[in-house]
Amino acid sequence: MECISIFDMLKIGVGPSSSHTLGPWRAAERWILELKSTNLFYEVEKINVHIYGSLSLTGKGHATDLAIMLGLSGTDPVTIPIDDINKIVEKVQNTQFLNFGNEIKLPFDAKTNITFHKKFLPFHANGIKFDATLKSGSKKTKTYYSIGGGFVVEEERKNAKRNINTFNKFPFPIQNGLELLTYCKQENKSISKIVLENEQSLRTDLEIDTQIQKIWDTMLECMFIGCHTEGKLPGGLNVQRRAYSLNENLLGKNKSYTSPKNWLETIRNTEVKFRQILQWVSCFALAVNEVNASLGRVVTAPTNGSAGVIPAVLMYYMVIENHEADFESVKKFLLVAGEIGSIFKKGATISAAMGGCQAEIGVSSAMAAGALTELLGGTPEQVLMAAEIAMEHHLGLTCDPIGGLVQIPCIERNSMGAIKAINAAELAMGSDPKNAKVPLDKVVETMWETAKDMSSKYKETSQGGLAVGINMSDC
Repeated sequence: MECISIFDMLKIGVGPSSSHTLGPWRAAERWILELKSTNLFYEVEKINVHIYGSLSLTGKGHATDLAIMLGLSGTDPVTIPIDDINKIVEKVQNTQFLNFGNEIKLPFDAKTNITFHKKFLPFHANGIKFDATLKSGSKKTKTYYSIGGGFVVEEERKNAKRNINTFNKFPFPIQNGLELLTYCKQENKSISKIVLENEQSLRTDLEIDTQIQKIWDTMLECMFIGCHTEGKLPGGLNVQRRAYSLNENLLGKNKSYTSPKNWLETIRNTEVKFRQILQWVSCFALAVNEVNASLGRVVTAPTNGSAGVIPAVLMYYMVIENHEADFESVKKFLLVAGEIGSIFKKGATISAAMGGCQAEIGVSSAMAAGALTELLGGTPEQVLMAAEIAMEHHLGLTCDPIGGLVQIPCIERNSMGAIKAINAAELAMGSDPKNAKVPLDKVVETMWETAKDMSSKYKETSQGGLAVGINMSDC
């Protein structure tokens, strides 16, 4: 049983994948810390890295090898200047030396020191093993698993408890939707207030507000960058960016802004009808995932591949539904979204390598639907009903990225997930939850059963579906 903060579910990082990029990056950082804690870091003279399963099969397209080099170089995905990413990687590739932990210069040739294995390790589809040869000639080996959303664990899941908060720290420990509703009824409080009290047991109000503001600022900046960047995405598929032209066409001559916040206000002052609303929501979602595909900075929500759904729906609320929406609206939205995401992580998975795309876009759509419902004035029961509706209509969604890149069909799926989330919220707002036939916990359970039954070809391995139906050469 895990006690998961919303800040575990909503992490600031670098694209294109939380499990295949951010996870390996964090694993490399963690390995360095462990070597230092055992006084072995300065004894290392050679490094080899082995990647397994889904992490290997789509690793090149997800920049897994680049993330490993960046992590081993001692950089942090939250703070590294985006412009430095290619510089650091190119220096390692050109000199065949790595500045290990930003302290020790070690020989490192990515082509020979990083090995991709098609073999799957038993514990999880995303395995990564670090080998260090010490000056004494002995070797130290450590294996990690990137389990989705930037979470990294060791051999046994129980070890994850050491790295995230234990249950007894929360005044309202929540394992599923039923427990969450029980607390809301007992305390006569909204979901966001229950979740906030849990967060307050870990952090001060200032720390909570500061971190939520950072998350929203990152989301808003990401949408802004995506809507103002032209060209094609890297990777070989020659995918044309679309958010730029959508933003241009929708704003027309209304372009007198200089910052993301001014841009938001400009959109608020733009007349929109139903078709334009659909276009704006798609524009926001596409923008985030185009930035993600370009190794830009995004917020895992709950993953990088599904990072566009939540900011798109929140932006929809702020620029379409409620022009008076402010930080408090953002705070409530992210508190609810984070908690719904944690329920899916505890009861199923948020890893496409384990559950297909239903575990990414499906979960993000459920998170956004529930969060939007609370902002629209929905009851806790309607919030969970909206989350259930959104997931119900993503069940069975496969993960089959062409070329192993987080581009096709991933980017468009964020747009579809955002639209479904808004629709799910409206359906829940117009319904009596007493008449609902499928509770949230049942759809979580069904999603996990579906994931276990799904062929590995459709779990982020690029061995089935569109990934084999469309050739890179055709693009």
